[in-house]
Amino acid sequence: MKKTKAFDWIKDSRTILPKGKWFVEFFTPGELHAHRALKVLESCTTAFQEAALLETHTFGKVLVLDGETQSSQYDEAFYHESLVAPALLAHPAPKKALILGGGEGATARELLNDRGMELVVMADIDYDILGFAEKHLDSWHCGSFSDPRLRLLAQDARKMVENTELKFDLVYSDLPSPIEGGPAYALYTLEFYRKLRKVLAPGGIFAIQAGPGTPLQFDLHPAIYNTLKKVFRFVGSYTAFIPSYDMPWTFLYCTDSPAYAPDRLSPAALDRAAGRLKRPLKYSDGLTITGAFSLPKYYRDRIKASRAVITAARPMFFSTSQH
Repeated sequence: MKKTKAFDWIKDSRTILPKGKWFVEFFTPGELHAHRALKVLESCTTAFQEAALLETHTFGKVLVLDGETQSSQYDEAFYHESLVAPALLAHPAPKKALILGGGEGATARELLNDRGMELVVMADIDYDILGFAEKHLDSWHCGSFSDPRLRLLAQDARKMVENTELKFDLVYSDLPSPIEGGPAYALYTLEFYRKLRKVLAPGGIFAIQAGPGTPLQFDLHPAIYNTLKKVFRFVGSYTAFIPSYDMPWTFLYCTDSPAYAPDRLSPAALDRAAGRLKRPLKYSDGLTITGAFSLPKYYRDRIKASRAVITAARPMFFSTSQH
């Protein structure tokens, strides 16, 4: 057998990417994902983060926060429907909802799509990013910022939870990663989740984005799961593959109501509930939602083996772009 002398599909650092400008995220020392960046459309630096809106070759406009892909014009519905739809459709008649974070306005868009929704409160600490989103991310929020049912609070979501007297049928955590020194890490703790549970109305449901679902970055999700299991009676993990992230993303669904527990969700019932929506969903339906809770054995074993619990004294810090 003749030995191969060279492999032209192995590239060195000088030839790895074609000519042009690229937005590159290194997930591990040996793994990267790159978007061809045609143009920086807008950018701003706030008191809390750096934001840039890129025009890319494949995913259209891409919002980048602190060097991490936040969402893309092409597939943001994959993420936002996955976060919102399971709890929204599982609850029989949600009237009031709270969003922690959610600066793009797309999470609010999905909730305001429900004809029965009366009030959506959105608490995001970054006033400047809210203005950036309202001005430049119109295809994300689709006018949700001007919906009279939305109450927008430019304040620390933790203080809002601690001080509000309102009770919500649905609460969503659409916060950035718990980066050390960032504004969000204290909202991933046992102490905070105990306070948050108190703002849920009877039968209420809490959903949270819970980090990557890849084998090499699967420490944050089990830790959030274990932490929430100390607060809620029923906690379910589910995932969706987000093409612009180049990885599956995970979510957690939490409730104290047996009627709305994850293993009680029915595709037919969820599809009937979707009749409340003004606009049909792009990504989700009953089968999509119930199937998303069927995690592969590998991930279920990882969750079961984890003993990590996130507390104020022992916070967990995490960033997708680690290198």
